[in-house]
Amino acid sequence: MNETAIATSPVILAPRVLDEHIVEVISDSGEGAQRCGQVLGAIAARMGNGVWSEEIIPAEIRPPQRSTAGASGNRIRLRAGRVTNGGGETDLVIAFNEQVLLGRVRAGALKPGCIILLENCWRDDRDASVSAAYTKVHDELVAAGYAVYEIPMEQQCRRLVADPRRGKNMFALGILCAIYGLSRDLAREQVRIAFGGKDSTVVERNITLLEAGLSWADRHLALRFSIPATPVTEPQLVINGNIALALGVLASGMEVCAMYPITPATSASHYLTSAFEAVGGVVHQAEDEIAACAFAIGASYAGKCSVTITSGPGYSLKQEGIGLAVMAEIPLVVVNVQRGGPSTGQPTKIEQGDLLTTIFGSHGDAPKIVLAPASVEECFYAVITARKLAETFRMVVVVLSDAALATSQVAVPRPTFDPAWLAPPVNQSPVPAGKPPYDWDPLTGLSERFIPGQPGGMHTITGLAHDRLSHVAYDPESNELGLEARSRKLAALAKTLRPPVVHGDEEGDLLLVGWGSTRGAIEEAVDRLRAEGHRISSLHLLFLQPMAPGIGDIMRKFRKVLAVEANWSDRPDGALFDDETRRYSALALLLRSRTLIDIDCWGQVTGQPIKPDAIVRAARAKLGTIAGDAK
Repeated sequence: MNETAIATSPVILAPRVLDEHIVEVISDSGEGAQRCGQVLGAIAARMGNGVWSEEIIPAEIRPPQRSTAGASGNRIRLRAGRVTNGGGETDLVIAFNEQVLLGRVRAGALKPGCIILLENCWRDDRDASVSAAYTKVHDELVAAGYAVYEIPMEQQCRRLVADPRRGKNMFALGILCAIYGLSRDLAREQVRIAFGGKDSTVVERNITLLEAGLSWADRHLALRFSIPATPVTEPQLVINGNIALALGVLASGMEVCAMYPITPATSASHYLTSAFEAVGGVVHQAEDEIAACAFAIGASYAGKCSVTITSGPGYSLKQEGIGLAVMAEIPLVVVNVQRGGPSTGQPTKIEQGDLLTTIFGSHGDAPKIVLAPASVEECFYAVITARKLAETFRMVVVVLSDAALATSQVAVPRPTFDPAWLAPPVNQSPVPAGKPPYDWDPLTGLSERFIPGQPGGMHTITGLAHDRLSHVAYDPESNELGLEARSRKLAALAKTLRPPVVHGDEEGDLLLVGWGSTRGAIEEAVDRLRAEGHRISSLHLLFLQPMAPGIGDIMRKFRKVLAVEANWSDRPDGALFDDETRRYSALALLLRSRTLIDIDCWGQVTGQPIKPDAIVRAARAKLGTIAGDAK
């Protein structure tokens, strides 16, 4: 179907009630599509819809305009109930040019028959090649069965602003608010919030553009959908994973963040820069990743646990410093917002590729605590937990987030502050005479931390092998004693952990196991398959080192176990791959070595979050092999 929504007044029918809809707003970089999508999600969340929005980010900072690889924007899943992931293919997209739209079509992002609202200024562009390209793509999309509506956004915006590139996003927001019946008062209020740091004339101009989009849609567009909402009764925040991490730093009582800018982690540090000083904190932007890590270690050594925030390439550079913190047993929190790799890789894309390097990526044995939040809300609490563990166990604690969580915006319950989140006052009481700085407990490996200036606690810090007195020691006994003590701390922590909770029945045919940002998609896939009658469940791990007890016992109650991850594993049916040559995914390797269970693995490393539909297909195929084995 092709609709050119121009002059006539449409008949507005009663809105079609939907359980959910997935919306995309896409443009060239710099046209504000991301801002449009974020504000749309915030309005819907405030009305009581479930919302999960994901940023669409091109690989280059400023890709060529009107290019298929240059789509920038936001993808918003609106639902009548709770949302835990970005969902499947897109139902409606509003595109500022046909080339970025074509890129999304080729990426398989749009549902068959998807509704497309397409900026039509390119049809009559003075450049004949641009006009021809637009017409060609438009006609191909119509022929492919997409419902294409041509929208004169530039023409309408030019009546209000000199540069439509700085106005289309709010005009588009008005159109979307009209289509989905979102509160116009809330829309105006949210636009004021979004542009709150700007001059009042900028704020009012954007509200005028919003209202122009609403008015135009009322007069020219018959599309109307309603997604039932549950009124919000409790305070909530609409935030992404990086902001949640930053808020966790604030709430944890840490006072120093040392960082170096790196995609996709930088926005967490940016938020801290704007808020940390108000609560007595300091953000130090170092000259490089190595210096940022060293600065954080030094600040922690001085008495208060500190945090350094980075992504994969930065984590690699920090490894030497992290080893020093492990050897000297200086508490440190490291946040790694994973991205595609190796090397520079895919800076703006998701990948869960850093698990093994986080656990094992050091010369020598360097035990670290590793935990991976599975939701935006967990990003907040994971940092608080990390600070507590770092100081209690005198260890490096790594929080593994990823690009999907970093940029996904959702509504979460507003946390109620608990003073127990904060670090206790620095202990400055005199150290008993003769007490060594590494007085390792023979059972737990723990020892009391001495703070610089603490009476009687003077000692030398070293990255060399040392004895209980922190004296450099190369004798075999001292080296093994230190190694054992640092390892015992992981075992001591493991003994305090509870077994993870199974999603679904505690026994069955297939158990999916995951970690990090894949939880929502995995559990949605499991629920869909269980509704079909399949005996399938899932297990999601927060602690990856040490692992919680009882995981092997849980897995043995299922006929097959499949690890689901966004990192590479060889396809078992691929050429050259067999039991001796096949490479398994990161979690599968860890679980196979830990439990000696024949765990299989499946994953996607497309740079995009794994969708529930893909997991359903993979799990259904695995269930089919289980059924075949039973015959």
